[in-house]
Amino acid sequence: MTLAPATSHSSRRRHDREIIALAVPAFGALVAEPLFVLVDSAIVGHLGTPQLAGLGVAAALLTTAVSIFVFLAYATTAAVARRVGAGDLASAIRQGMDGIWLALLLGVAVIAVTLPSASWLVGIFGASDTAAPYATTYLRISSLGIPAMLIVMAATGVLRGLQDTRTPLYVAIGGFAANGALNAGLVYGAGLGIAGSAWGTVIAQFGMAVAYLIVVVRGARRHGASLRPDATGIRASAQAGVPLLVRTLSLRAVLMIATAVAARLGDTDIAAHQIILSLWGLMAFALDAIAIAGQAIIGRYLGANDTQGAREACRRMVQWGIASGVVLGALIVLARPLFIPLFTGDGAVQDTLIPALLVVALSQPIAGVVFVLDGVLMGAGDGRYLAWAMLITLTVFAPVALLVPTIGGGLTALWWAMTLMMAVRMVTLWLRTRSGKWIVTGATR
Repeated sequence: MTLAPATSHSSRRRHDREIIALAVPAFGALVAEPLFVLVDSAIVGHLGTPQLAGLGVAAALLTTAVSIFVFLAYATTAAVARRVGAGDLASAIRQGMDGIWLALLLGVAVIAVTLPSASWLVGIFGASDTAAPYATTYLRISSLGIPAMLIVMAATGVLRGLQDTRTPLYVAIGGFAANGALNAGLVYGAGLGIAGSAWGTVIAQFGMAVAYLIVVVRGARRHGASLRPDATGIRASAQAGVPLLVRTLSLRAVLMIATAVAARLGDTDIAAHQIILSLWGLMAFALDAIAIAGQAIIGRYLGANDTQGAREACRRMVQWGIASGVVLGALIVLARPLFIPLFTGDGAVQDTLIPALLVVALSQPIAGVVFVLDGVLMGAGDGRYLAWAMLITLTVFAPVALLVPTIGGGLTALWWAMTLMMAVRMVTLWLRTRSGKWIVTGATR
């Protein structure tokens, strides 16, 4: 990959320190996020099966509604980091505030849609008659916390752009602890049942949003940045986010198609597929942490007009991505006798799972490159290319995956199709980074 001339040992060490300092706390914060749902599941599960089933449906809807707006974090990180690199902290924080105001507006809009349609949405997901009332209750209450969730996303992007991933880690840990305590107290202590779990999560999310806002407001006052909403800035944040929204929706479509195909293969295959998806998601956190470091570092270098530093950092992060992928793949292979029994004792599921899991292990170095280059191009603000690249990937993947039930091969063939998807992503991202067209310097792209 022709990204930069060979770098010196001291330069590599400098990049390594930057990557580690940003990626390790980012990984901790990423892992803390899904723990919210795990805590809710553990507490609600003791209320009964219908309640737990209802939580599962509502949580899936809530996660989908929030995850499509992940561009609030990504676009904000890149924009803020550029201004940090240019030495204009006031403008950086002002840009971050535009993202936060956009998050608030989007959150209110999602509430306006979700509250009146909660029962209908639950019905679309096929919840049973016994689980549907609980799902509807949880979804309606939890949707009130969506503005806070989106503010947390945008504010996380602000701090990442400011090269701070430690504060998001501390806030995530605090939010996780508060969520657990509130859920236990409201569900059992106050006797509110599943509604108590929903209220606990809403309160915890707003607590996290307030913590972030305190940090951002202090920074704004310190550097003389305005906190008022600016229509032009909010519109610019939205425009920067649209291509990343297209990218995210295309990626979600890939995962939905894969799950739909696995379901057509039979109960054994879909069960094994869900286990692999859980593991795939966990490994994605490790690789995404490096990508987050990439967003912040690349944006800063480009803002400082340091093209050589951006190229060197990109090269080093690709090396990190490949190495991380190799390690993760080896862990899957070596540890599979230990973790597979934790997920299922069904021999048929295990037999279906193992060969597909080996395909996933082989694909991890590819995934490592994909995550890193994705982060690099996000940090460069190259969202338009990322959108087109993901649409191309979806176009290639969809027909191949949909043919799996016809051509045979079962779940293993489906995960070979997923590997093809990652390979296509790697090629499209590699071609872009090799071209150098992503390198646009200055405080704004």
